[in-house]
Amino acid sequence: MARIPESQRVRDALENAIVDGRHRPGDRLDPTRLEEEFGCSRTPVREALQALERSGLVQIRPKQGTYVTELGLSELAERFEVMAELEGMAARLAARRIGIAELAALDEAVAECARHADAGDADGYYYANARFHATLYDSCGNEYLSRQVHQLKRTLQPYRRLQLRVPDRMRRSLAEHRTIAAAVRAGDAGTAEDAAREHVLVQVTEFSQLVTTWRAVRSPASAE
Repeated sequence: MARIPESQRVRDALENAIVDGRHRPGDRLDPTRLEEEFGCSRTPVREALQALERSGLVQIRPKQGTYVTELGLSELAERFEVMAELEGMAARLAARRIGIAELAALDEAVAECARHADAGDADGYYYANARFHATLYDSCGNEYLSRQVHQLKRTLQPYRRLQLRVPDRMRRSLAEHRTIAAAVRAGDAGTAEDAAREHVLVQVTEFSQLVTTWRAVRSPASAE
């Protein structure tokens, strides 16, 4: 099994800490303390923070430091709505253009999601889910769309991880993946688009539970 790069290990841990509320919105991240925490040099920490800035989770302010991004709930909902439309478009085009190798990769990602869902492994499911969506985007045959949807995905991916905490979400997400993959395989562009759009929008319709979690993360009591 390939060894995870040090910068990726630090990024994953920081991403978890931010989503879990251990680093709260507005908190300053001290690179020296992070080096001590992860037992690594400055370079992996710097690369991890730069990657998190690209995903929108942190803001690096010149001469001030690095801070956890304060993203409002309405901003988050708006991004999910845009993501739903882009993802629907990508699925529609993929149903028309996907190749044999990409279809096999999509099916393998679904199978991997199923294995993690059966095991109750939310972290494993998170990565398999990311591969499923990346394969879908890369199969749409439109490089511009693929770049745009990948960019927005990086911003929302940590919040998609948070959604996996909603009760029964992994099982339902897996069923949605299977519907999308079946439509793409059948070349049913309309069904693929609708299923992919709804797969993202359900995360907005379930927002009451996400709001509850987010408020808990932001509340002072969570830091006690």
